[in-house]
Amino acid sequence: MDVKQLKAIVTVAEVGSVTRAAELLHLVQPAVTRQIRTLEQELGVELFERTGQGMRPTGAGAIMVDRARRALNELERARAEVRPTPGKVAGIVTVGLLESTSDLLAEPLVTAIARDHPGIELRLMTAYSGHLQQWLDDGDLDLTLLYNLNSTPSLNARPLACERLWAVAPAAAGLRADRPVRFTEAAEHPLVMPTAGHALRSLIDAAATRAESAMDVVVQTNSMRVQKRLVLAGHGWTVLPGIGIAEDVAQGTLSAAPLTEPDVWRSIVLVTPRAGRTPPGVEVVAQELVHQVNSAVTQGRWPSARLRGAEAPAGPE
Repeated sequence: MDVKQLKAIVTVAEVGSVTRAAELLHLVQPAVTRQIRTLEQELGVELFERTGQGMRPTGAGAIMVDRARRALNELERARAEVRPTPGKVAGIVTVGLLESTSDLLAEPLVTAIARDHPGIELRLMTAYSGHLQQWLDDGDLDLTLLYNLNSTPSLNARPLACERLWAVAPAAAGLRADRPVRFTEAAEHPLVMPTAGHALRSLIDAAATRAESAMDVVVQTNSMRVQKRLVLAGHGWTVLPGIGIAEDVAQGTLSAAPLTEPDVWRSIVLVTPRAGRTPPGVEVVAQELVHQVNSAVTQGRWPSARLRGAEAPAGPE
């Protein structure tokens, strides 16, 4: 098993064609086919099957492609780290950002790293908290923002901030930031909610239990953007963190008010793996991400958020 074989199976899996893979790898088609067959003979299993849509990994092939992709990524990172410009931090750092925070944090983070550490190549992944945690556990992320997570034997979680959840409604509802809405009042409306099992949905369900309030959930979705569009179209109210609806409220397309009785908060944490050596590039990016979160909160660009330790409220964090 060698690097050329790993590149061959990953590329074929990505493009679904030996011919196209050969073009991307600057090889002739028989060479790519030979690399795959040699690896299959070594492993004793078939890695691909031919279908009407092209080459598709078998079950064993999917496992090998996943592991090969990670191995190639680690080799690429190692090359970047061992050949830096003297005195400068270099390498590839993959960062996870919560979908609701990406508009606020992605551009400033990229700008700061490009300015101060041009040898670092950033790779940004955005998703919901559960997906990001899975990618971190699988080794696909170096660090990530998550919420409502404590440190574990395998993960180090650094609390950064906490933010309040808001009731969100069409603009005509006239919700206002200075007039909190009781949870029971929000629950009187049809609700567009995150799917069951989603971390944000778990917070909302817990609040409903404390308020002894039944919710009329008419639609469930795993997309914050879809939640807002359905509310805008008049399908109901929803519940979202303030950072996720600040621009919509400012533009007057939606109205929102913080939830109360009970107040509902989520805790934002920076999470890194405990095991193994932490590359200098990861440390630098982690420090900058903390700085960007702190700046966004202190400058008022993160609605209703508080830095941890700055009279953070008690609650289900």
